[in-house]
Amino acid sequence: MYRILIIEDDFSLAQTMKKQIELWGNEVKVVSDFQNVISEFVAYNPHMVLVDIMLPFFNGYHWCSEIRKQSNVPVIFISSASDNMNIVMAMNMGGDDFIAKPIDLSVMMAKIQAVLRRSYDMSGMGFALECRGAVLNLNDTSLSFQGERIELTKNEFRILQTLMENKGKVVSRDTLMVKLWQMDCYVEENTLTVNVNRLRKKLEQAGLKDFIVTKVGLGYIVS
Repeated sequence: MYRILIIEDDFSLAQTMKKQIELWGNEVKVVSDFQNVISEFVAYNPHMVLVDIMLPFFNGYHWCSEIRKQSNVPVIFISSASDNMNIVMAMNMGGDDFIAKPIDLSVMMAKIQAVLRRSYDMSGMGFALECRGAVLNLNDTSLSFQGERIELTKNEFRILQTLMENKGKVVSRDTLMVKLWQMDCYVEENTLTVNVNRLRKKLEQAGLKDFIVTKVGLGYIVS
């Protein structure tokens, strides 16, 4: 299930989109405060954003730019002004696709599914994992956050990959040790603790405080 944030001031259209997207098993939130979109974005931590270009107070380009300062989450623009200039502008502002109004719901879902597939690896062959704006690059085992690249050791990468693949779920210490054991890297209880603490410190220095939370007696979780 993916969390999708809709930034659309046409309430009727936003609700129609919401219902259609939820039919596909996703969770959807519609922005209510068009002066404080980023606050709602941060609180909801969506996997995707659908944003109209023409909005009260600030346009969709502005909000996409603000979102890009915090996250690489995919953004799809929506607009009745579907001329080439707007499409080019949307892509240049960091958009991942463009949906023209009047919206064809089947086309909308096809584009949403395609972008989600590219971004979050529905087939298991993706190249990145994302959580709270942090992107784990599976190709080069590094983490990116707010434009900064964070180098990880082999163990740190494998721990973070396992936690981010299970985002929102508690991962037991045994699961993490088995994951590393299968990678031909024997890990004792204390060694795992040392690795997690070192990784936490590295994440906090990059601005990701409390990214990995300990669930006493259960394990660790990122969400």
